[in-house]
Amino acid sequence: MSKHVVAPVRDIPPGSRKRVMVKGRAVVVFNVDGEFFGILDRCPHQGGSLCEGKLIGLVEANEPGDYAYTRRGEILRCPWHGWEFDIRTGRSRIDPDRLKAPAFAVAVAAGADLADELGRDASRSGEPEQLQAETFPVTVEEQYVVVEA
Repeated sequence: MSKHVVAPVRDIPPGSRKRVMVKGRAVVVFNVDGEFFGILDRCPHQGGSLCEGKLIGLVEANEPGDYAYTRRGEILRCPWHGWEFDIRTGRSRIDPDRLKAPAFAVAVAAGADLADELGRDASRSGEPEQLQAETFPVTVEEQYVVVEA
């Protein structure tokens, strides 16, 4: 799996979403109360854009008359035909064992950590020491959203 920096955290505030490209595929990144989720921007039913879908919750009942609204903002409804998907797993609410919109691991990483990781990857490239360019210390002070694909 490779990591893809897709946006600064400030670009996807709580309650919003952002459509990004990862390895040539459109992925929707959601921020639900500071927790990030990624799902392919294509409904497996007929290809509707899930980025345009509505985030809802579940109405659950332990017994008649005892209702609770749970999982607020974690169920994504396709705008074309209303198919619903859990944004944590991508699984369909209709048939979770068979139908799924591919989900992606999403994390938040400090810019300094990403810069260090990039530096480590570059040093493993195997290039002879004499061919390396002169480098300067760089600090990155922001938080970034990273999708693993």
